Formats: sequence, structure tokens, C-alpha cells
Amino acid sequence: MKPKGKEKLKLVYTYILLIVWAGFVLFPIYWMITTSFKPKLDVYLGPKYVPWVDFKPVLQWWHRIFTVEREEIIPPLIASTVIATASSVCAVILGTMAAYGLTRFRFKFGAMRNRDILVWIVSQRMMPPIVVGLALFIMFRMVNLLDTWVGMILIYTAFNLPIAVWMMRNFLSQIPTSTEEAAMVDGASRAQVFFRIIIPMTLSSLMATFLLCFIFAWNEFLLALILTFDRAQTVPILIASQHFQRGPQWWDISALSMLAIAPVVVIALSLQRYFVRGLIPIGK
Repeated sequence: MKPKGKEKLKLVYTYILLIVWAGFVLFPIYWMITTSFKPKLDVYLGPKYVPWVDFKPVLQWWHRIFTVEREEIIPPLIASTVIATASSVCAVILGTMAAYGLTRFRFKFGAMRNRDILVWIVSQRMMPPIVVGLALFIMFRMVNLLDTWVGMILIYTAFNLPIAVWMMRNFLSQIPTSTEEAAMVDGASRAQVFFRIIIPMTLSSLMATFLLCFIFAWNEFLLALILTFDRAQTVPILIASQHFQRGPQWWDISALSMLAIAPVVVIALSLQRYFVRGLIPIGK
């Protein structure tokens, strides 16, 4: 059935709006890509948009990253990869367990019930990190976790845990309990039901939750600025330090920024089908 006149017009307006919004969102990335290939003079001479028309691209800054600055860039990239991956995995595992408990059991802590507990958990993510920045610094210094991978993994796990609990609770609440009850009647324990039935059924949702946690951990700046100095320095801190150490060398910063977002883009594209499927309600 073909859409009528008003529906066609509405569809056209929708596509126009989406195209305009996509251009608005993607233009800064395009600008960063082109800047990473511009000579210094072209960066300062004003807006130049089209390669080989407004300027001649050069690979000087990319070559510099992989040669001269390699020893400076590789450690933060490795640290960000390990910290973001480990903290996201921990947040997803713990968050899924907590969400499973909130959807399958009834809890009572004083006047608090399951929904109240869930709201309390999510409220921890609404708190600005700067509020606890000084307290975390003092606590980490006392237990020798300052500027360590373990410390950053723990703090990112804690800050991503509310997101994982909230998302997985919504997914798990849509799964009927009949399959679990049948498995327990056959002799399966609650742990076996969780790992052999629930986890495979929610794999797409787990991947979607992991991706969001990974992006938050990879892009986090404030806590990394407060709690790291050298050994556990992450990519956002490395990029910010370029401006203070050398001044606004936009060509170098643009190339480094492109290198920083590349792993996230690769992971997002690799998990895209899981992400889309994981955000669709299970019953649909």
C-alpha cells in the first residue's frame, strides 16, 4: 500500500530533518579529519573544506604520531583499552546479577522495596563526579590505588554499574519465568539457570549494555584527571595535555583525536547488530 499525499510529505520532511541533523553531527568529525591532513599554514589561513581543492593533504602529522610520538601515545592507548574493557565487563556482569535479583526476588530494606532500591542505584549515576573527586583522591591515596589500572577499573565499574543495572533490569523483566521454572523442575540450580539460560537469551542486550559502558569509560575525563598522573593516564588526558604542553597545534590534536575515536568506532560497528537487537523489546 503506497503512502498518501500527506504521508509522503511527512516522510519527506522526516528524511530532510534526519539528513540536516546527520550533517550537523558529522561535520565536526569531518572538520577534524580534514584538519589532521592540513599543512600548518592552511590551518591558520581560514576555513578550507575540500581536500585537493582548498588545500593539498599531507601525511606529516600521521607519520609523526606513528614515529616520533609513538612512545608517548601507545601507553595511554593501552591503558584506555584495558581499563575501559575490564570495567565494562565487570559492570555488565555485576549489573546483570543485580538486575536479575531485582526482577526475580522481593527485597525489603526498611521502607525500601525493589523499585525503591532500583531508583537508589540509578540515582548514584546522576551525581556529578566532581562531588566525590576529592574524597576518591584521598581514599585512593590511602590504599595505594592512585595512578593504577586497578583503581581506574574499580571506579569506572562503580560509575557504570547503575547504567548496567537499569538497562538489564528492563530487558530481564520482559523474559517470562516459565523457562526458568521448567529448568529448576528438571534439577537446575539458580546459578545454572542464570548462566545457561538467562545469559544466552540476553546476549544482544548484554552487548548493547557493554557498548554503552565502554563508551562512557573510554571518554571519561574528570576522574582520570584527578586519579591518574603517568602510569594509568588515559587517552582523553593525553589529548588535553597536548594543548597545554605545545599550545594549540590543531593538526596534531586532530590526528590524535581521530586515532582515539577509531577503536570506539570499530567496536560499535562490530557490535552494531547486537546493539540494535538489544534495544528492541524482547517481546517484539
